[in-house]
Amino acid sequence: MPQAGQRVGEYVLDAPIGGGTFGQVWRARHHVWTDQFVAIKIPTDPQYLRNLQGEGVAIHGLIHPNIVRAIGFDPYAETPYLVMEYIPGTSLRPLIEGKILTIPQAVSILRQILSGLKYAHEHNVIHRDIKPENILIHERALTEGFDVEGVVKITDFGLGKAASGALGSIAYSASLNTPAAREIAGTLEYMAPEQRGGGEPQTRSDLYPCGVMLYEMLTGERPAGTDVPSDLNPAVPKYLDEIFRRSYARIDKRYASAAEFLAALPAPASSPPPLPHAPLSGRVKCPQCQKPIDAADQFCMSCGVQLVAQVRRCPKCGAFPDQNDRYCIFCGESLLPQAVTA
Repeated sequence: MPQAGQRVGEYVLDAPIGGGTFGQVWRARHHVWTDQFVAIKIPTDPQYLRNLQGEGVAIHGLIHPNIVRAIGFDPYAETPYLVMEYIPGTSLRPLIEGKILTIPQAVSILRQILSGLKYAHEHNVIHRDIKPENILIHERALTEGFDVEGVVKITDFGLGKAASGALGSIAYSASLNTPAAREIAGTLEYMAPEQRGGGEPQTRSDLYPCGVMLYEMLTGERPAGTDVPSDLNPAVPKYLDEIFRRSYARIDKRYASAAEFLAALPAPASSPPPLPHAPLSGRVKCPQCQKPIDAADQFCMSCGVQLVAQVRRCPKCGAFPDQNDRYCIFCGESLLPQAVTA
């Protein structure tokens, strides 16, 4: 087993920062430039070496702000290893479980994930194991925002070109009751139906778990049945429900590519899409589907796209009053600004 202070290539292991049944990830520092940190993945199970080799091959040459970059690789060393850039921060999982993400933050995170997947797919690499644990969030996101390029990164391309078939890595365990199999089984909820059914993964297979994660980021829960995000979180705009449906679907109904999925998402909040210039009454066209809408509408009734930068909601019942309403027509709550008293 790896130990702190152990030399691996040019680096000295500092502290474990992650891992599971098959391997560990360590923070390490260069043996000369001690202020230079990296992350090193080391297999702790001989069977995992094949995945490490596959990952090293898969991510070689993938240089993109939203993909963890490979720095060094030697699967044949006495201690096999893969050296990657070190990302201080956390995985996406704690942010989901803590239910601390706003809707714009969730959309920004998904945009960066899809940007990385688009690049990987264009270079003939399918990830095959997209899940919150494999999405890293740089600590800068908490102070600079989730729209900053490169604060969201995809990691762990271990199945990228190593496994074949739906559950290639299940073969590493003799029983689903073993710790190894339980670790793999945890990814099944993010696995596209065609993978679970034994089919060969396609680029579209990486988009299904993106739909699952979108639902989780918006609600804190996993999708179940026919529920859409707004069923659990009424603040979710209807257009995000439709985006979720298109990603959490059979492969023939799913987005055709990461590029198409990305194009369906709104631009970052810092640069919202242009809205039609019109008075607050009368009919105009939806900027997305071009169907007629009322200029005071907050959402398009045809395609569900959000039409305003800031959605107006009743603070009491959560309804969506018109922009000019002074009182909520559902509960009667006053929507007028509260006077400030000395």
